[in-house]
Amino acid sequence: MNLRDDLAAQVSKYRAHGVIIDVTVLDVMDSFATRTLRDLAQMVRLRGGIQPEVAFAMVQLGLELGNVATALDLEEGLTLLHQRTQ
Repeated sequence: MNLRDDLAAQVSKYRAHGVIIDVTVLDVMDSFATRTLRDLAQMVRLRGGIQPEVAFAMVQLGLELGNVATALDLEEGLTLLHQRTQ
């Protein structure tokens, strides 16, 4: 949970465009590790403008938005919308 919370905070703070999670030290990728990585990836993707707790709850409840784009704030959302409509 600490990794999840720290990651969400850092993505928001630095307006990250991507995240790298190095799993090269893992000997085994069990179902828990797989679920954790999947949930982290979904949470980071949903993080644009959403509080970390809300993004995590959405992931835990199984909400998937498919190819829906997210933005960190209204300004970035409007820029994204403008770029996609040109």
